[in-house]
Amino acid sequence: MVKSAMMTAPLMALMFVWAAKAPASQDPTAPLGWQAPVTQTRTAQVRLPQLQSTFCNAMGNDCRAILNDTTVRPGGRISGYTLVRIEDDEVILKRGSRQWRLEMFADNIKSE
Repeated sequence: MVKSAMMTAPLMALMFVWAAKAPASQDPTAPLGWQAPVTQTRTAQVRLPQLQSTFCNAMGNDCRAILNDTTVRPGGRISGYTLVRIEDDEVILKRGSRQWRLEMFADNIKSE
């Protein structure tokens, strides 16, 4: 009985070493030669904020805009865009080197 235990121990050790070298990324139940489909990563596209309102105080030096239900001051950021300037019926947004002019009730957005 001691002799069979001595022979079984090296065999068990060999099986553990062989199992450790098996690739973990391969599904043992998959058909031979089957490869998992390659998944592509999609970059999220950030949509331009929607201009809802602009307002200034009586002196005209403290202006704010409401974009996507959020009040933003010049220099403030929303959805990755920086609010550059606020006019009576439009705002200028900047992201990177590009600028957008959003007009109140505009049908199209002008890229500058």
